[in-house]
Amino acid sequence: MMLAQGCRLSGLYCHYQSTEPRLPWTTNFNSHGSAWSFPCKAHHSEIPNLKFNSSTDGSRNSLLQVGRNVFKKQAVQVVSSDVSSPSMKFDMLDAYDDDYDGVVINPECLPPSANAFASMLCASLSNWRLKGKKGVWLKILEEQADLVPIAIKEGFSYHHAEPGYVMLTHWIPNEPRMLPASPSHLIGVGGFVMNEKKEVLVVKEKKCPCRCSGIWKLPTGFINKSEEIFAGAIREVKEETGIDTTFLEMIAFRHAHLLAFEKSDLLFMCMLKPLSSEISIDDKEIEEAKWMPLDEFVGQSFYQDDQMSKKIIDICIATYENQYSGLTAHEMTSKLDGKLSYLYFNNLKKI
Repeated sequence: MMLAQGCRLSGLYCHYQSTEPRLPWTTNFNSHGSAWSFPCKAHHSEIPNLKFNSSTDGSRNSLLQVGRNVFKKQAVQVVSSDVSSPSMKFDMLDAYDDDYDGVVINPECLPPSANAFASMLCASLSNWRLKGKKGVWLKILEEQADLVPIAIKEGFSYHHAEPGYVMLTHWIPNEPRMLPASPSHLIGVGGFVMNEKKEVLVVKEKKCPCRCSGIWKLPTGFINKSEEIFAGAIREVKEETGIDTTFLEMIAFRHAHLLAFEKSDLLFMCMLKPLSSEISIDDKEIEEAKWMPLDEFVGQSFYQDDQMSKKIIDICIATYENQYSGLTAHEMTSKLDGKLSYLYFNNLKKI
């Protein structure tokens, strides 16, 4: 990979090229012409020392010597001279503009030095403030965790965390903060599967809250990242019982608040058609699974006492008997993002 980098020194703009792979350079110079450098995701020990010889008259004969035994046969060219700005210009963090007058900092090119990060962050914030920027998004990777306290001292706050990184945000203007909040919901799915004998596929979980201990229940779980709702229901049924299914309709969903981790919870109930009948349980989570006669399932005291669970089962039964129609999934493209996604709606009326 060929990389080219320019640097300003003593009024000269010098150009050097490197054939070394994976060394994206960021080079800083002080007013005396000395230099320190770092590549993205590299340590200072990996970087060659830079030495400069420069004539004071801006001559084209200036020489650039880069790293003994590292860069060989390097061509050096004086591109232009610039003596109009004798003051030193601070380097900025690599970032790009978002669609809302904000900036997103590139986590792959954060400096490895805490001191360098602190000075560049301060200079960047000042520059973005002058440009009228608003929200700043800063993702710090796990291996860069020592940079988090520096960002916090500059006014950043935690937004969310995922395996491998933490996301910080900063609101620059002195006005109400308009950045979106961190993810607020957990998304769950449940599968109602009934065969031709009017037997419901049910499970008994190994671990569950005391209030539903020992209860035969429908297979449920959480959807994975970037997984469709109906696909999550099919997967959960397969994982817990070994039964293959296909999606028919989304019959209802429940919205509750302040549950696990003080998050809101959405549970989507899906009607699935069984494609197999032999049960094979996941013994890590499930104590037992079986096909249970509908009357026996509904007759459990838990469902007689729980108004919401009973209503969900009633709707499932009505759907099975064609007395109720839920929502089916239709893949469509939205002009908002240009991507294919699923829209759930009822097919009974023409739209």
